[in-house]
Amino acid sequence: MRLELVDLINTGLFAASIRMATPIAYAALGGMFSERVGVMNIGLEGIMLTSAFSGVAASYYTGSAWLGVVAAVLVGGLLGLLHAILTVKYSGDQVVSGTGINILAAGFTAYMSQVIWGTRGSSDAVNSIPDLTIPVLKQIPVLGAVFGTHSPLVYLMPIITAASYYVLFKTPLGLRIRAVGEHPTAAETAGVDVYRIKYMCVIFSGMLAGLGGAFLSLSHLNVFNKGMTGGRGFIALAAMIFGKWMPFSVFGASLLFGFADALQMRLQSLGILPPQIILAIPYVLTVSILAGVVGKAKPPSDYKPYERE
Repeated sequence: MRLELVDLINTGLFAASIRMATPIAYAALGGMFSERVGVMNIGLEGIMLTSAFSGVAASYYTGSAWLGVVAAVLVGGLLGLLHAILTVKYSGDQVVSGTGINILAAGFTAYMSQVIWGTRGSSDAVNSIPDLTIPVLKQIPVLGAVFGTHSPLVYLMPIITAASYYVLFKTPLGLRIRAVGEHPTAAETAGVDVYRIKYMCVIFSGMLAGLGGAFLSLSHLNVFNKGMTGGRGFIALAAMIFGKWMPFSVFGASLLFGFADALQMRLQSLGILPPQIILAIPYVLTVSILAGVVGKAKPPSDYKPYERE
């Protein structure tokens, strides 16, 4: 049993935790921007899935993984635009719109996989984004094994987190974003274009979720699998709430969920527990955290549609 514990808790587990946290963090930060302007984005799961598919399809036809990332981000932005049109312009129910995107994504990606690769299960392998090694960091004991070699998208994640904090709390744009979510009428009176800010943030939310989808299909793997997001969009919502819509807290919550995901994979490889119990670990953690936090977390908006007078 002691040997199993040593095998379980090692640098590989923490390195895997960072990788598994990456798509969750991107989607959670995207959801944060959307909710900061009063639009709930339940469709993060569907946006990630469609973007993961689009990235692989673009890489398949162009031979470039980075063009695949661009395609994934653009598709994520388009789905964010769709969600914004339905909820901002037409004051549609935000939960219904997001759920519709999730359903659309599941059917669309399965159908297009059949059209392109002749199967709904898995695509052909495509060019993926190679890992990046930081030489100086790689030479440091322990830290080098955990942080020294990762996908460039992993290293981009904390940069976007820090940039998100700076924009939200250190710039006039961030003040407008927060004002639109908290007091849209007052923001409009002060000369802020509420609709423009809402559109911008919901579209950006989709783009960040698309980046998370691109990581899954072009960095973590090099194929698209049916339903490959595996609920990470919903876990991202939990990380966003647990982090109380604050960039660094959301980042930390994503690392926690990433650790749970990496832990269940390591437990599967060791065969310590039945696989049914192991696979449930990230979702049990999600439900447990939401049950304990949701009532205490104060949302940044009441999510009511804004109608210009």
